[in-house]
Formats: sequence, C-alpha cells, structure tokens
Amino acid sequence: MSDLKFSVAGVSTSATQFVGKARQFKLVIDEPEALNGTDEGANPVEYILAGFAGCVNVVGHLVAKELGFKIDKLNIEVSGDINPDKFLGISNNERAGFKNIELKLAPETTASIETLVKWLEIVEARCPVRDNLSNNTSVKISVQKEYNLN
Repeated sequence: MSDLKFSVAGVSTSATQFVGKARQFKLVIDEPEALNGTDEGANPVEYILAGFAGCVNVVGHLVAKELGFKIDKLNIEVSGDINPDKFLGISNNERAGFKNIELKLAPETTASIETLVKWLEIVEARCPVRDNLSNNTSVKISVQKEYNLN
C-alpha cells in the first residue's frame, strides 16, 4: 500500500485557541482558564494523549481479531507529566514536552493473560502514534509573510 497523507488546517481564533478541520471534522484546541484560555476544547497535549488512546483502541481491536479473540470493551487511561516552565518561558532547565506517558489498558475479554501479553506486544509495535511518541520524526516548520497588495 502506498503512503497515506493526513492533514489538519485551520486558523488561530485567539491567543490560546485554534480551530482546525481534519477531513469533515471540526477540532477546537484551547487552553484551560488556568493557562489563560477559554476552556472551549482540549489543549494540544490532551489531543496527543487522546490520539494515542484512540490509536491503541483501533490497533488493539485489529490485533485481537487477528489473534482470534474478541474484546467486548477496552477501557483506556492515558496520562503524562509536563513541566510548563519551558513552554511559559520561565526556564530552560527541562524539555517542553512530556517527561513520560503512561497508558493503562483494561480489556473486557475471555482471552488468557498469555494471549493478552502477546496482544500487547504486537499492539505496541504496530501503533503509529506510539511509534511517533517513541521515535524521532522529521518535522519541518516554515513561516510565510502574507502581503496585502492594494
């Protein structure tokens, strides 16, 4: 299969809010009031965590089917620790991103623990979001100045 391209495009509606579109879906990204936002949506790092949980959900069900068992329900909890000092410009002593991310899975299934251990190993290896969080990915950022030619 050839590469798939995914994209999001949108506009900053305030200093803390971005409204984007992914396919036909509207995404509202905002900061909580404690970080001077209006709390009208999850913040960027919460979207990362949600994306990780959503990806594990999809891959988890796919792998379960391949291994011949059914997951009736998959409870997922994901959290991460960030020191906001670099993001806020207070200090450069720590990195801006997550120090760690912890994902807990509690599948409701009749599969044995041995099967679930194998399942988890395959899910970890095949989840694209986990791969991006665990490995360096080339990121190119550019800026362009728009000129008003009146």
